Amino acid sequence: MQGPDPQAKHPIKGVQQICFLKNIVSNPKIIVGDYTYYDDPEDSQNFDRNVLYHYTFSKDRLIIGKFCALARGIKFIMNDANHPISGFSSYPFGIFGGGWEKVRAQQFEKVPDKGDTVVGNDVWLGYEAVIMPGVKIGDGAIVAAKSVVTKNVPAYTIVGGNPAKIIKQRFPEEIIIQLLEIAWWNWDIRKISRNLDKIIAADLDALRNCQ
Repeated sequence: MQGPDPQAKHPIKGVQQICFLKNIVSNPKIIVGDYTYYDDPEDSQNFDRNVLYHYTFSKDRLIIGKFCALARGIKFIMNDANHPISGFSSYPFGIFGGGWEKVRAQQFEKVPDKGDTVVGNDVWLGYEAVIMPGVKIGDGAIVAAKSVVTKNVPAYTIVGGNPAKIIKQRFPEEIIIQLLEIAWWNWDIRKISRNLDKIIAADLDALRNCQ
């Protein structure tokens, strides 16, 4: 038993709205782990449209781990959405040319670059969640529907709202530390398949003793 084919575009027979995301993204700066799926009844194979302000010249990457569940309508806002705000105007004069390019360097030198946006492993992003530039979402976290995530989300934490705030920690801190050490998502897929009952349960001793 080895589970579905990780190279399949649509792993559930006859269900086109669910895809394994790794196999359909076209942008090399979007990196996705095995078995992460995206659910979109309109166009599941056009996920790139949800990654906004991510131009060919953009430096930042969107990195999504393994075994994540991504609901329809989610959006990732990338760094090139930022406008310069240190001066009296936030209008990006320098990008339009026609002589205005003379202030481009001056205007954009202070625009913050928050780096890559990173979603950990076994993360659930709810319906129409928005992830802002440079946010890091920890392993096992859950983002509630329609949330706007402006800050990093700790591992195994549920957040929600606009801006998203911590609702609760899924498990006590000592258990989270052990879960991150176990990191079941990095096991061989045959080991994962043999121990699905333990992975979906809440018995830490059983999970630690998986063979």
